[in-house]
Amino acid sequence: MDQDDGLTAVDNIVTQFNTYEDFLDSQITTVDLFYLEDEGLARQLVELGYRGTGEVVKREDFESRKAAIEIARLAERTQKKTLTSAGKNLQENFLKALAVREEDNRNGKVSEVDAAHTLKKQLSVIFIRDRNSHGQEISGYIDYAHRLKSEDFEVYFTGKKRLLPRSTDLSFYNWDSQVAVWNSTPNYQVIADNPEGLLFKYKRDRKILNVDPKALPGDNSTRIPIQTELYIQAVIFDHVSRRKT
Repeated sequence: MDQDDGLTAVDNIVTQFNTYEDFLDSQITTVDLFYLEDEGLARQLVELGYRGTGEVVKREDFESRKAAIEIARLAERTQKKTLTSAGKNLQENFLKALAVREEDNRNGKVSEVDAAHTLKKQLSVIFIRDRNSHGQEISGYIDYAHRLKSEDFEVYFTGKKRLLPRSTDLSFYNWDSQVAVWNSTPNYQVIADNPEGLLFKYKRDRKILNVDPKALPGDNSTRIPIQTELYIQAVIFDHVSRRKT
């Protein structure tokens, strides 16, 4: 038997049995137990190759291959965690904009830039104004990263549902009932008592995002209006936080 065949045989055994003891027990016959009258001794004899009905596998080989297969399985599962927008032929501008930003917001992607060893991370706030299912005009600001972690965006990227602000988002306003709600999230602190309008403070770098369309959005932030047929109005605010290592 060559090395590849040996590894294949061990892999088959490792995937079939949860523990090395389970494998040893599978090699022990009722006749062995009748004559030896000791399960522990029977296991030792199988491990040494004196008893058994199949392949001889050393404990260290079994455990090392078990660990290697588990590592490979976890790595494969991680790789399969593709983005929700991946592979979809998106035609709508708003959905395209969300897709471009999904990886950064979903995975909290951090990259090192410049010689000063500064770490940067991009997060996005989405503003939407439209009508709900009751025909009422609503608007609000959505923490994109937080919503990605709390719900499945498959229904949005496939067009089955439209992303709309909720009363649990950063802000929500119903223009008909005049109900207004604000909520801080893991990424942003809401500053609602500002006389000039609503502000969001990034918790990572403590920079302020000003969502007033007549004002600058703030340090390291950009305001991008999205031309879309899905909503009355849609705007995405991107912020890149920088932190020295």
